Amino acid sequence: MMLSGFFRLGVWQNFFRAWRSGYTGNLEGEGFTLGGVYVIGAGRQGVLLEHREKEFGDKVSLPSVLEAAEKIKPQAS
Repeated sequence: MMLSGFFRLGVWQNFFRAWRSGYTGNLEGEGFTLGGVYVIGAGRQGVLLEHREKEFGDKVSLPSVLEAAEKIKPQAS
């Protein structure tokens, strides 16, 4: 996203949401890398949830992570 990410309205909305909730963070590390969350099942289950940040501060839904984690079936020995 580089510099263009700072001109997006959603990025600023996410920043102020985090700031109002008390998150301070730090200025260390790579600030231009978007993150993601994967829930991967055992064996052949594969990827049960994939969430990639589309813009800075894009959060994954906690209920969807819990729902995907509940779908993980233990692998037979």
